[in-house]
Amino acid sequence: MKLKKIYPKLASAIIEAGMDTHPKAIQTLSLPKIKAGADLFCLAPEKEGKSTAIVFGVIQQLKEAFEEAPRAIIISSTKDKAFELEEQFKILGKRTNLRTFVAFDQGIIQYQKDEIYDGLDVLICTPKRLMELVNINGVPMTKVKLLVVDNAETVIKNTNHAIIYRIADGLKNPQILFFASQWHKSFETVEERIMKNPILLESDLPDEL
Repeated sequence: MKLKKIYPKLASAIIEAGMDTHPKAIQTLSLPKIKAGADLFCLAPEKEGKSTAIVFGVIQQLKEAFEEAPRAIIISSTKDKAFELEEQFKILGKRTNLRTFVAFDQGIIQYQKDEIYDGLDVLICTPKRLMELVNINGVPMTKVKLLVVDNAETVIKNTNHAIIYRIADGLKNPQILFFASQWHKSFETVEERIMKNPILLESDLPDEL
């Protein structure tokens, strides 16, 4: 992985974690595109580094803590996956002062709202809880510049697309990143509705859903 043009504190954490010598393909492909500000569909099989690629990209774009309102929202399919992402931020963002918080369905919503308003940079949230928080004005949106969907082929099912569109429609020129194991037919609507000339990055994929 070429680290010369990457945020130095991120590059140092990548090297310390030993992730520079054998990076996953989706990480190598996506980071320069995220750095350039592109909207992306990033598709790769399970266990091929998509969540870590998300953390690389978010740290690269945000770099350090800034004010109080979140600047990145990551929608994760489950509570467990959300906390896995937060653990990655602790490892790869340890040289920065970026603040993360996980909000999930079973948690006390007022506590989660209070924590969000206390100040953070990255909100990692399950779809249902994000909708509930938005409905009670629990997430300030004025500074959000990144909207990321992990396990997007799962999240987009059922009625979860509604919160994705609602968040995106309320933001001013966000960068939107979808990470998935497979292409889902609903991504075509996502592309038309909320993305700007998205780039499709693929790595060793099975057939689409």
